[in-house]
Amino acid sequence: MQTTPLPDPAPQPPRISLTSAALLPAQHLDLPASTLPVCGPLGVAFFDFDGTLIHGDSLPMFVGEVIGRRRAALALADAIRSAMHRHVRGRGPGCDFPGSVKAIYLKRTLRDLPVADALAAAERMVPRVRWHQPMLEVLKEHRRQGRRVVVATGALDLYMPALLRGLEVDDLLATGMEVADGKLTGRLSTANCVRLDKAERVTAWIAGNGPVAATWGYGNHPSDLPMLALMHKGEVIRIRRRSNRR
Repeated sequence: MQTTPLPDPAPQPPRISLTSAALLPAQHLDLPASTLPVCGPLGVAFFDFDGTLIHGDSLPMFVGEVIGRRRAALALADAIRSAMHRHVRGRGPGCDFPGSVKAIYLKRTLRDLPVADALAAAERMVPRVRWHQPMLEVLKEHRRQGRRVVVATGALDLYMPALLRGLEVDDLLATGMEVADGKLTGRLSTANCVRLDKAERVTAWIAGNGPVAATWGYGNHPSDLPMLALMHKGEVIRIRRRSNRR
């Protein structure tokens, strides 16, 4: 894939564009404009991870390395059923249905897991990740242009450092897991870094690490729209499924 320089956005109202994995012509989404200040010498590019930088969801892959892929798939299906029943009764443990599924899934699969075992599972994941090459090239081009790169993801901070090794990422905003006596409790130690929480963490990062000249954002629809609405230029990435036809 040939890359071209990514110019600093000219001063104008922030916008969101819609792009496929094949980088089709953008379509504009009607989202609120950013109110973040624009100043200083540097630009920052924010990247979602699952479904943006890689194909698919990294969490089931990680859990599969911990308890086995078949058990991980069964546990996920059971977590979905349990979350549905709890939300019907108004007792979901998450702030929304996907958050409840995640909370139940993590508690049932990772509780009492030694941190050392979790880190070993993260290393086993590394060769299994299917990178989305067009977006990987976009990330590298931002680096070549001297911009900072931040990955903002709902994935767990347990395994993300291993997966990002070698990519020259400046910072990671991820979902934390609670640890007690060297083992995971199965509970989160931070809010789930998705949707509105991700947008809040990105806003806080900019406030704490600015000033910045401009911001770029890359994520998927619809979960990353709150973050992308903060950017001076944001793109929704849709990865096309591979066809089995030859």
